[in-house]
Amino acid sequence: MTEDAVGRDGLVDALVRSAFTTMAVLTRIAAAHDLSLTQLRVLAILRDRRLRMTALAEFLGLEKSTMTGLVARAEERGLLRRLPGEGDGRAVDVVLGAEGVALGHRLRAEVAAALAPSTGELSGPERRRLEDLLDRLVSRP
Repeated sequence: MTEDAVGRDGLVDALVRSAFTTMAVLTRIAAAHDLSLTQLRVLAILRDRRLRMTALAEFLGLEKSTMTGLVARAEERGLLRRLPGEGDGRAVDVVLGAEGVALGHRLRAEVAAALAPSTGELSGPERRRLEDLLDRLVSRP
């Protein structure tokens, strides 16, 4: 095995380990708030935007009917709201409801605190560099 292949294997292992660590934190925190991982993702995605229901379903890889049910259940809890589409009243947009905004702030703080033991070991420049590298990885199609 070449040195480059060994390096790639180490990178893949590190990415998988970090994904498992992060998923364990997200799973625990979601469960503590009676949320599925998908509901947690929706709250994070909508934190700073308004999306069409169809775009949200596509982004999550869900069927429209599944997305409709997920949004309806979250709407009952005050986490999400459905609004007429901007520029197209036939479309449906999804935004955070008041409870969703409040819960989103709590979730973000809880996730940050749970990951702090790992991320706290990094210096400021190392954290920014890691953030830049991870952004590049997840921004690819």
